[in-house]
Amino acid sequence: MEVTTLGQTLMNLAISLGYALVTLLVSVITLYMIDHFIYKNINFIEEIKKGNIAASIFYSVVLIFVAIIVSIAIN
Repeated sequence: MEVTTLGQTLMNLAISLGYALVTLLVSVITLYMIDHFIYKNINFIEEIKKGNIAASIFYSVVLIFVAIIVSIAIN
């Protein structure tokens, strides 16, 4: 039985989707660990709710860096 081009494309899509889900999961867990172990005294969520733009930028940049590092490590 031959594997068609459509079958190969769907398999590659499924693999890429799996990698994306694993990267997302590991990134969120790492961000949680950074938030609770390194920055114990700062509640970023409360600061963002108060309108602190610097806290939201910092939090999003940390998430982007964690995602980049994890995606490079998985590939």
